[in-house]
Amino acid sequence: MTPIFDANGHVTRWPRRAGEQNAILDFLADKFVRGKMYREGEVNEIIKRNHTFGDWAMLRREMIERGRLARDAAGGNYWVVEQRRL
Repeated sequence: MTPIFDANGHVTRWPRRAGEQNAILDFLADKFVRGKMYREGEVNEIIKRNHTFGDWAMLRREMIERGRLARDAAGGNYWVVEQRRL
């Protein structure tokens, strides 16, 4: 099976296991500055720089749906959601 991260630290694929998916989302969330507001294009660029399989939109959606990022009602501003990590 293809590794989840390549030698450069980029995400190479979306795994089937929920634990590995959460690890990827945490990894990506760590690329954002807490307390900073981001425009959608900025979010996309950060995600694009950190993966190689070309589905940045899916990763952005997963980050929102699984509570790593939040966005305003208009969908134009994004920010990192602080999570309690056990």
